[in-house]
Amino acid sequence: MDKSGSLTEYVPDAHQIVIEGQRRARITGVVDVESFHEEEAAILTEAGLLILSGEELKLTRLDPDSGQVIVDGRIQSL
Repeated sequence: MDKSGSLTEYVPDAHQIVIEGQRRARITGVVDVESFHEEEAAILTEAGLLILSGEELKLTRLDPDSGQVIVDGRIQSL
């Protein structure tokens, strides 16, 4: 509730998903990497669960302090 007593909707902090040429994904606002395999990554962001699918996926960067993840490989779907 806000100061006036009305209910307010939760709005997650800003996050971004940038796909570069289907070879790299830069994701911010990451809370946790729930699972990671060469063909699929389950990444929990401030806005919810994100499933990234592809081939030869590699977790290139995981920075828990900034909430940033970089995934390289052949990205096929989001």
